[in-house]
Amino acid sequence: MVRHLRLIRQSLLSLKHTGNTPIGHLGRTIDQRLAVQVFPAGTIDGTLFMGVRVDVHLQSGVTAESMEHSRARFYKSPDHEGRVVLVLGGGNVNGIPSMDVLSKMFNEGKACILKMNPVNAYLGPFLEEAFAEAIRQNFLAIVYGGAGEGAYLANHRDVDEVHLTGSDRTFDQIVWGPPGPERETRKAQGRPVLQKPVTAELGNVSPVIVVPGRYSAKELAYQAEDVAAGLTCNASFDCNANKVLIMPKGWQQREAFLAALEGALSKAAPRQAYYPGAHDRWRAYSKGRSSIHQFGTESAEVLPWTLVRDLDANDREERAFVSESFCPILFETQIGSADPVEFLDRAVTFANDRLWGTLSAGLVVHPKTSKDPMLGAAVDRAITKLRYGAVCVNAWAGYLFAFVTPPWGAYPGSSSADIQSGSGWVHNTPMLEGIEKAVLRHPITAMPKPAYFPSHRSAHVLMPRMTALEENSRWMRVPGVMAAAMQA
Repeated sequence: MVRHLRLIRQSLLSLKHTGNTPIGHLGRTIDQRLAVQVFPAGTIDGTLFMGVRVDVHLQSGVTAESMEHSRARFYKSPDHEGRVVLVLGGGNVNGIPSMDVLSKMFNEGKACILKMNPVNAYLGPFLEEAFAEAIRQNFLAIVYGGAGEGAYLANHRDVDEVHLTGSDRTFDQIVWGPPGPERETRKAQGRPVLQKPVTAELGNVSPVIVVPGRYSAKELAYQAEDVAAGLTCNASFDCNANKVLIMPKGWQQREAFLAALEGALSKAAPRQAYYPGAHDRWRAYSKGRSSIHQFGTESAEVLPWTLVRDLDANDREERAFVSESFCPILFETQIGSADPVEFLDRAVTFANDRLWGTLSAGLVVHPKTSKDPMLGAAVDRAITKLRYGAVCVNAWAGYLFAFVTPPWGAYPGSSSADIQSGSGWVHNTPMLEGIEKAVLRHPITAMPKPAYFPSHRSAHVLMPRMTALEENSRWMRVPGVMAAAMQA
């Protein structure tokens, strides 16, 4: 959140002095669409996250000239004289409500009513203090309550639009009404009960596609822990938590990778299963599994990290593929073959057509694969074809979420009748338009390790120092950050 504020300020100052927001190099995707580098967002980023890059792939038809003209559109040609947006705050990651508000206020120029989710409503008084000036000037109001208050506000005549972070079930309830035959009729006829614009971020069955190659033991261990980290972070109550591990059939290193993954999960400390309904969902998704591995034991407070192997990729009724578990359980399935080109083609089709959601997807790719002309082109084609708003190579999508310069949201094109992971973008401090996806590329290993890794030993020291650094991005803060990072 502190980084978000600093980067918004940077964008506004750049608009004032140059007439546009700052961006990095321009490039082309493998199908010749425009790509805009948005991370690193400065030399300190490049020093702390060496070898990490994020590019935004823009939609077909967007040119360099139109991108220059269209970004920060609200500041160049405002399309409204003032609108009020109801922000229904997410209850899982405590930065989401604030970051959604910042995106709506500063990217789109809208006043906000933030309704806190009951799960993290305790944050409300702190946010009221933090945003006191915006509240005083009536750009923001922070309110409390449950589904009833949310429905009242969504339908209030003075609320112009709604932004929701939550589930597709909540979206359908607000937009289409209670479940049942009447809702289905309204969907078929295109008659939503809420006749207002609604943007949303609604979760995902996030795949991790492991591209076959010859990985060293160190590389396998690092990438296996990264996959584990994408499950264990925030007790797995993340919309982009890793959920389905897609492995190549016949790959000789499959067992070594899974052994490293199980090792990382066995060492991960238990975390409180705080999100409502987690125990019921975990039991429903783990019940009757023949190849299930649990790391820890279920209690009233915690759930075990869980890996289910050997799901049948051809099972059209497999619930793990068609609905989000939102609990600490990861599923593994095998498709294709150990030929990287054939496997990537099959894996992308499987992820696009069989897994629910369009938010984020991961790829594990050996650097030799990326550098090979034929195999590297296959990887680039896979990135282009994946219908996800975030595609991350060799790192969990939590990085892309936290960097803030990249846009965060679902792949565009879902209809309100089949919303999938939602619509619209947040974060996006360069304020780009015409976005298709954000693509993060990360080295196969990194030293020091990411703070989200479950084995990280100094995150409690590192992250306060990172927060202090992000406030003003001064080099004098970097040595302290590096010192804490190296203790991991």
